[in-house]
Amino acid sequence: MTTAWKREQIQALFELPFNDLLFQAQTVHRAHFKPNEVQVSTLLSIKTGACPEDCKYCPQSARYDTGLEKEQLMEVQQVLKQAERAKSTGATRFCMGAAWRDPKDRDMPKLQAMIQGVRELGLETCMTLGMLNGEKAQALAEAGLDYYNHNLDTSPEYYGDIITTRTYADRLNTIENVRSAGMKVCSGGIVGMGEQAKDRVGLLQQLANMEQPPESVPINMLVKVPGTPMADLDDLDPFEFVRTIAVARILMPTSHVRLSAGREAMSDELQALCFFAGANSIFYGEKLLTTDNPEAEADQQLFARLGIVPEQRSVHQQQLEQEATAVDQAHQALAPEPLFYNAAP
Repeated sequence: MTTAWKREQIQALFELPFNDLLFQAQTVHRAHFKPNEVQVSTLLSIKTGACPEDCKYCPQSARYDTGLEKEQLMEVQQVLKQAERAKSTGATRFCMGAAWRDPKDRDMPKLQAMIQGVRELGLETCMTLGMLNGEKAQALAEAGLDYYNHNLDTSPEYYGDIITTRTYADRLNTIENVRSAGMKVCSGGIVGMGEQAKDRVGLLQQLANMEQPPESVPINMLVKVPGTPMADLDDLDPFEFVRTIAVARILMPTSHVRLSAGREAMSDELQALCFFAGANSIFYGEKLLTTDNPEAEADQQLFARLGIVPEQRSVHQQQLEQEATAVDQAHQALAPEPLFYNAAP
């Protein structure tokens, strides 16, 4: 069981002097990760637009006129071609997203083939497909899916102001189904959606206090898309964004904290602060589903200037780690019970 973080403890971290907070976050980061390595993923929209949900930030919702053209589920070979390209630019994980409420039975064979094909390339796999029941989660796990992304988005208290077509409990239930199927969890949120500071506290509290925190925690800055209800919101103070990264690092010391959506509008200096605050994962590629993202070449140049290198990961490495863990657990199970003797009176 993880540490049960209280709201006042998390609030106190947010209220630390900026340098003190970053020093603490960097200290935690160095205790669990190589400080100059960043995990690199690529995200592809495998089915775009016409989503029935009403998430106020999302250009893929069918309820908003954002000029986005809807597209059907991509063919397997199209996806694998994009995965090969991602690998060639240095990505070690390939994430596939579909704008659905939930995947239908008819879609599952194609999704499973995508997972198997991407893994054969030596890449880790991640999908975000909306809500999952236990049966579909198990089917994706059996196909070899490594991670499933399902963000909480914000605090439970503010959630109803952002989304009405699915509940917070729905999201937690999907994450529980993912865990039960044996997959790793990718779950985070979006800041800059008009929430209050207490909502950023509430979001991180929900994530950190899960029985097992997400292995991957994306922290997104709202990308304000014309046509969505959040197009005209005021910008969040960039220092508050860095604070959110730093507090996430302290609360979830062994998770990869991903500097995710919104990087296109961030200066190199702001991104460098985020890396110092404990962010150690990004998305490569010019698109994050439908919104702009820095091109891989620009990220490579920034990495070179900062002395950062991509973290080396592969499904083969992951299999070795899982096998080693299984051997350790087997040895522990076979070990004789310790004998205790009472001292002579």
